[in-house]
Amino acid sequence: MARGGQQHNNNRFQALTPPASSNTMDQQDPTAMDGTNSLYFLHSEDHPGLILVSHPLTGPNYNTWNRAMFMALNAKHKLGFVDGSISKPSAQAPPGWNLVSLQQHDLHKRFHQSNAPRIFQIKQQLQGLCQASLDINTYYTRLKILWDELKHYQPIPVCHCGGMKAWLDYQQQEYVMQFLMGLNESYGTIREQILLNDPLPSISKVFNLVVQEERQRTIGTGSTGPANPLAF
Repeated sequence: MARGGQQHNNNRFQALTPPASSNTMDQQDPTAMDGTNSLYFLHSEDHPGLILVSHPLTGPNYNTWNRAMFMALNAKHKLGFVDGSISKPSAQAPPGWNLVSLQQHDLHKRFHQSNAPRIFQIKQQLQGLCQASLDINTYYTRLKILWDELKHYQPIPVCHCGGMKAWLDYQQQEYVMQFLMGLNESYGTIREQILLNDPLPSISKVFNLVVQEERQRTIGTGSTGPANPLAF
């Protein structure tokens, strides 16, 4: 916009052609030490006193803390400094470059616990979770929290062979089955109707169908009362 400031006013409505140097940022070497596009660029908010996670590491909470720290560093594009994926610059590396990576490795050896006990606990909770006195939204939310945590401990492998869709469809089917099995028997009719679908709807669709059924019952309960003889 300011590049044409010295041109004649008759040209102010002409389309501006970006100069050849406008792509400098895109062409910048990400391994260079200077520039905002560099892997090594530090924002003004990135300082040693920055709190990345709300709960400090206490030892027993290592798995939860590690997951929160991973997400925080990944959001700031700084995870590579910890896991070693960003290579050490040849001549401009500051003192103690490898210290952070070594500290993370040391923490992992000291506090990391096997995921198997937690996976067992989550699956046990899923098996015993039923609607009971819960409304549909609360019941589904509790299931969703356990599903998401289990997905963290059992991440889906990356696959480009075409078999990933089949696995995701199977996972959705498992979610639907767990959700329907935990519903109260009063939802038996809507459950049978859903199970007659082939293929089964997604878990989000099933949740919406059951919530609609719950709302209809609430409306019907609120409108019940003694019949008005004048209505006949």
